[in-house]
Amino acid sequence: MLIRFPLAIPLPGFIIPLASANDWAQFRGFIGGVAMDAQLPTQWSTDQNIQWKTEIPGYGWSQPIIVGDKVFVTTAITKDQKRTQATRFPGGEDPREQGGPGVPPPGNRPPPGAFPSGPGQGRPPAFGGPGGARGPGGPFGMGPPDAIYQWKIYCLDRLTGQEIWNALAFEGTPTIGIEQSNTYASQTPLADNDRLYAYFGMTGIFCFDLNGKLLWSKDLGSYPVMFGPGSSPAMDDERVFVQCDNDEQSFLVALDKKSGDEVWRVDRDERSNYSTPYVWRNKIRTELVTCGDTVRSYDPATGKLFWEFKNFGGGVKPSPVGDADRLCVCNSGRGNGSNSPIVMFIAGASGDISLKDNETSNTGVLWRVSPGGGGMASPLMYQGCVYVLQQNGGILGCYDANTGERYYRQRLRNATEFWSSPWAAAGKVYCLDSDGQTFVFEAGPELKIVATNSLDDNFRSSVAIAHGQILFRGVDRLYSVTE
Repeated sequence: MLIRFPLAIPLPGFIIPLASANDWAQFRGFIGGVAMDAQLPTQWSTDQNIQWKTEIPGYGWSQPIIVGDKVFVTTAITKDQKRTQATRFPGGEDPREQGGPGVPPPGNRPPPGAFPSGPGQGRPPAFGGPGGARGPGGPFGMGPPDAIYQWKIYCLDRLTGQEIWNALAFEGTPTIGIEQSNTYASQTPLADNDRLYAYFGMTGIFCFDLNGKLLWSKDLGSYPVMFGPGSSPAMDDERVFVQCDNDEQSFLVALDKKSGDEVWRVDRDERSNYSTPYVWRNKIRTELVTCGDTVRSYDPATGKLFWEFKNFGGGVKPSPVGDADRLCVCNSGRGNGSNSPIVMFIAGASGDISLKDNETSNTGVLWRVSPGGGGMASPLMYQGCVYVLQQNGGILGCYDANTGERYYRQRLRNATEFWSSPWAAAGKVYCLDSDGQTFVFEAGPELKIVATNSLDDNFRSSVAIAHGQILFRGVDRLYSVTE
């Protein structure tokens, strides 16, 4: 079945909500990694086009967000942590001997490929709540560290990088262990024009005003998650959504943005997933889409199921991305990732839209290709193409968004691992690897590299973009890149 749609850009009816369209106020912004009006630099280095760089105490792989002239970033701090610069995480090291999970051990960078596998964008710990006593430990039987942490939010001036305020969300000991490449502040916060919502996994969710005053907090329970939790929150005009997929009692919950009260909750027949839910404002309706072994679409107002797509693979890290007509999901697959599908859905589906054997499309599925799905990074839809990054090997794939035809699948020269999600602006696509190299190339069916830029740090979080700035989060600091 072949259906032609226009280019993958916002169309009438695809509403940019909540904050200014120039803000980047949630994971990957409001258009799934696309900065519509930005003219971004294409060249930079440690001493070129660096507007400012600011050290952030503690550690976290959460993406910074931008609201107006303020930058917000979350972190987890413990006095036992040892600060390092541009280090990587050698496999086989016990992070508890290096200052706690998520703390890079000192030393030089090992060669490419030395990272252990595990979730990349968004993760943390938790406390008793509905169904949740103290957590039973972490991945591979590793328990939580015996250390006091402070979970904090820092607010910086977007133009100077200077701290405006910082606020303590919670102080205490983590309740579950996490895989050593993870951190206790990996979920990306989100904000509207009035409030900031910081989710720290099993530690809870905390709502502040934009001046740092705590308005409400919510404890969602503590559950075991392989590698540690890995999903950032999402929001619409009235609600904040948290996908808590774990190995004990998975659920999806909607909270009232003003009060923190629970609006609805649905149980999920899932084990640990790390994907961030996606509010899909398509030409027919608004849907809340979650990934897992089953991809599901819910009514954001009620939690009612719109449609489901089974046998997607589980253990999902990439998050969905959509436009007014289509929604794309991908997965590396469990185990060796041999299945690793990319699936494009059509707006307006209902019921069970799972594919039968040997099918690649149906009334709700535009196309499916396999293998091809990414590892940690979420896909990018831009100007009629879908871009997918493999975590290992520095491989980039490009597909026709209408048909699933593969335009190319190519290893980027000297690229290491891709944890950060790609982004696009002004006809160009950007991909950041873990060693700080950003590959800039022309959007389209042919790979035409414009520039390769480098920052001397280690990067696992996705970038934030606003007003011609690109904000990169490294191990120790934020970098603002602009011309």
